[in-house]
Amino acid sequence: MSESRSSMALRFRGFLPVVVDVETGGFNANTDALLEVAAVTLEMDHEGLLRPAERVHYHVDPFDGANLEQAALDFTGIDPHNPLRGAVPEEMALRGVFEAVRKSVKANHCKRAILVGHNAFFDHDFMKAAVLRTDLKRDPFHPFSCFDTATMAGLVFGQTVLAKACEMAGIPFNQNEAHSALYDATRTAELFCTMVNRWRGMGGWPPPPPSEMPPTLARKTSDF
Repeated sequence: MSESRSSMALRFRGFLPVVVDVETGGFNANTDALLEVAAVTLEMDHEGLLRPAERVHYHVDPFDGANLEQAALDFTGIDPHNPLRGAVPEEMALRGVFEAVRKSVKANHCKRAILVGHNAFFDHDFMKAAVLRTDLKRDPFHPFSCFDTATMAGLVFGQTVLAKACEMAGIPFNQNEAHSALYDATRTAELFCTMVNRWRGMGGWPPPPPSEMPPTLARKTSDF
């Protein structure tokens, strides 16, 4: 096992962070259409720094009976009925994403993926609803835990809006390309990696061995 992949497996307790972004026809995961999904896997270099790896993206056909809110379509600029989108059924899109995620989980010697998103509950809820609709098995993501970059960015940069957090992090952000699942997932991945790497640079990872910790902190750490 390479040192970098071993470190990735250790960094998040055996979970592999995978950044996901969805574009939808509304806010209700159970009734509104999933229209785009993108995922960005992450890897760790030999210095222990995270970086984006593979990107996967699908335009998705609305499921039968899906609700489409015009305000949501105006916001994203998506025309769900445009044949030039090259959209695929939900099941095909999820299978493609899950295949890439499972491959990355295995390559990094992790046991499962954990979803990373900006306001992650939204993306997580739509993914879980689509899994139920398509009756897919072996969902590689943790069923309820996720990493939310909006919360993390609020702590690190004092900003919770993706564009503003990226600006504070020195990551270029083009508003004209925003609200595309692939673009937003890519920028979210860069933001997540920047914050995790900054924490490491401040001495936050790897943690010192218990013998070098203050006694109180060592006792608390042993409880996890």
